[in-house]
Amino acid sequence: MGQWHPILAAVEGPTGVWRLIDPQGREYGRVEIRRILDGTDTRYKAVWHGEVIGWATTLREACERVHGAYVRSHGPVPFAGYPTLGGPR
Repeated sequence: MGQWHPILAAVEGPTGVWRLIDPQGREYGRVEIRRILDGTDTRYKAVWHGEVIGWATTLREACERVHGAYVRSHGPVPFAGYPTLGGPR
């Protein structure tokens, strides 16, 4: 039995752009193909919330980067300090 991979969340369109879709049908990131230098090399741009989070040499790796950011966004947030329970002084 095969395993699920973030690339399975990718829907291509328009050409050269893969949109990663969550279970509710919302786009949570995208990967865009780019030709580098003289057009003989290919890279994949990983985009999360409109910001480039990295470049990859394979579509698989780029999808993993975007999906990793998506999964981390559901985790604990940085410590914000202890609340003031005594009220204003």
